[in-house]
Amino acid sequence: MKYLDEFQDPGLARRLLDEIRATVTRPWALMEVCGGQTHTIIRHGIDQLLPDNVELIHGPGCPVCVTPLEVIDKALEIAARPDVIFCSFGDMLRVPGSDRDLFQVRSHGGDVRVVYSPLDALKIAQQNPHRQVVFFGIGFETTAPPNAMTVHQARKLGIPNFSLLVSHVRVPPAIEAIMQSPSCRVQAFLAAGHVCSVMGTREYPELAERFRVPIVVTGFEPLDILEGIRRTVRQLERGEHAVDNAYPRAVRPEGNPAAQAMLADVFEVTDRAWRGIGTIPASGWRLSERYRDYDAEYRFSVEGLTTREPAACRSGEVLQGLIKPHECEAFGTTCTPRTPLGATMVSSEGACAAYYLYRRLGTPPTPQEASPVA
Repeated sequence: MKYLDEFQDPGLARRLLDEIRATVTRPWALMEVCGGQTHTIIRHGIDQLLPDNVELIHGPGCPVCVTPLEVIDKALEIAARPDVIFCSFGDMLRVPGSDRDLFQVRSHGGDVRVVYSPLDALKIAQQNPHRQVVFFGIGFETTAPPNAMTVHQARKLGIPNFSLLVSHVRVPPAIEAIMQSPSCRVQAFLAAGHVCSVMGTREYPELAERFRVPIVVTGFEPLDILEGIRRTVRQLERGEHAVDNAYPRAVRPEGNPAAQAMLADVFEVTDRAWRGIGTIPASGWRLSERYRDYDAEYRFSVEGLTTREPAACRSGEVLQGLIKPHECEAFGTTCTPRTPLGATMVSSEGACAAYYLYRRLGTPPTPQEASPVA
């Protein structure tokens, strides 16, 4: 447990918090981009241990949460077809579409299977040559390379009954869209370390310079988050706006060239809709023309769907950082993990799920509850 314990040391956490308190002289608003970082922050109460004038805004960093309703409905339509085996990671099964989810499709006879890798779905396609096998490919730059590699393998091995339903999104265009929003309060970003481990940091300096915001790459353990905040606040107080890698054990400036080459071969950049936010230009990937035969949207021609978002769900405002989850009237009442209205309550990286799981209902912790690392 050495490599986990050393990033959850309470003594080091207190020292970092003391440094942050000693540095801050004015209010600052920071956005963590990744849902995994959000869960660490809420689980350990990091946001409540920071000085009152340092606010953490939860960003749209949950890949399940930002998958647009139209794509969810397309997945449901494809999964319900009798000739299809629909494969997905488990966290997508309860994400609500307009009128059902994948669990309900399965309960009505659809062959919906949970897999742990896109290669599992490819193996199922090899074992079932007379059925169509579809893998639901979602996520940020982190999950895109294995999905690209699986499509590449399907083409190389000549497996014609495999296809990918793609809903991949890219972080830098989302940061740009956030900063261009009239309601934006964000003054700095904690960038997602796993995304940068794939793509490197080369796309961030231009954003930091253009919008004059520090961007600090961080990991996911409590000390990672606190060190990222410390470096960010130090830049803000000095009037600086640079890209800083606080996660060097996993992130190199150039990223992972092999993964990037696979992405460039299989995918091409496209405009992509984000659930609760809208379409962000050049913010996603789709299969390139060379691999178009493996695109489930083209193969099944699912068109003309009418989508319906629940009126009571304010997950779009949560994803944009405009409100905290407990400020939604449906939170914890009509919307719970068992009866979710939106994906932010379903996903293991969703902000609403984090607030519900760790009983963050809007009340501050008692002194006994406020510990740097639980």
